[in-house]
Amino acid sequence: MMTGKLAPLLHALQQSRALAAKQDIAEAVAILGPQSENSIRLGDDCAAIKDGEGYLLLASEGFQDSFVRAMPWFAGYCGVMVNVSDIAAMGGRPVAVVDALWSETYEAARSILTGLHDGARTYNVPVVGGHTNMRSTHNSLSVAVLGRARNLLTSFDAQPGEVLIAAIDLRGRWHDPHPFWDASSALCGTDGVARLRGDLDLLPGIAEDGLSRAAKDISMAGLLGTALMLAECSDVGMTISLDDIPRPEDAPMERWLSAFPSYGYLLTARPADAETLMARFRSRGIATAVIGQCTTTQRLDVTWESETEPFWDLASTPLMGCAP
Repeated sequence: MMTGKLAPLLHALQQSRALAAKQDIAEAVAILGPQSENSIRLGDDCAAIKDGEGYLLLASEGFQDSFVRAMPWFAGYCGVMVNVSDIAAMGGRPVAVVDALWSETYEAARSILTGLHDGARTYNVPVVGGHTNMRSTHNSLSVAVLGRARNLLTSFDAQPGEVLIAAIDLRGRWHDPHPFWDASSALCGTDGVARLRGDLDLLPGIAEDGLSRAAKDISMAGLLGTALMLAECSDVGMTISLDDIPRPEDAPMERWLSAFPSYGYLLTARPADAETLMARFRSRGIATAVIGQCTTTQRLDVTWESETEPFWDLASTPLMGCAP
C-alpha cells in the first residue's frame, strides 16, 4: 500500500506518456538489429561513427504537426536547440544543420524556417541544406545536425561506484503549455548567444579531459526517465535523491521531474573528479549537484525527504531494450 507523497509521485511519472514513448524504442531496436562495428550501439543520444582519431556524430529530431502548427517559430528554433544538445551530450561540437519541412503555405514555412535560422545563428552552426515542401496537407519538421567529437561521452559507460551529477540551467522560464524549461530562446539575437555556445562547449571539454565517460541530456522523459535510460544502457542501477536535484524555487517537484530543460545533463564521474567537473558548470552560472550514485542493482531507487521507494526494476522490466 502506498504511503506518503513519494510513491504517488513516482507512480504518476511511471504512467507518463513521455516514458511510454521511450518504451516504444524497443520495437525499433528489435527491427533494426545490430549496427556496424564502426558505430556505437543503438540507444545513445546520437549516432557516433569512428572517423580517424575521433568520431562523426549525427543527431535528428522530428516534430509533430500539432506542435509545429501551434508554435511554428519555436518549433524551428527547437530543431536546432535539441539536436545540438544531443551532440554536446556525447562530447561533441556541432558542425552543420539540415532540415526536412512540409507546410501547407509559404507563410507557415516562413515562420518555421525563421525559427530554424535563428536557432542556427544562436548556436553558431550553419544550415547547409535540406528538403522543403510548401504544398503539403500538414505542417511537419525534421531536423538533423552533424557534429564531431574527439572523446565520447556515451550512454554505455557509467560504472558502479561512480556518482551521478545533474547540471541544469535554471535561468529560464516555462514555455507553456508544453513541459519545456526554456533557458535559451530569450537570448536569441542578444549578447547571450556566445554564452549558450560556451555552455555547450563544457561537455566536450569534460570528455577530452577525462572527467566523465557517460552522459545524457535530460529528454522529454524527464530527469528520472533519462537516468533510467542511462542506467539501462550501462547495465547499472542508480540511487537518486530528489532533494539534491537543482530546481527553480517555485517549480513543483512533479512538474520539474517531467520537464524537458533546454540545458540539462546527467553525467557520471569518479567521486574524486566530481568537484572538478561541477566547478566547470558553476563557473558559467549553471546549477549542478551530485544527486545520486551508480550501483550494481539494475534498479532505480529514489529518496525524497524521509522516504525511499523503487522507481523501476530494469532486471524485470526493460525500458528501451538497449542493455548490453
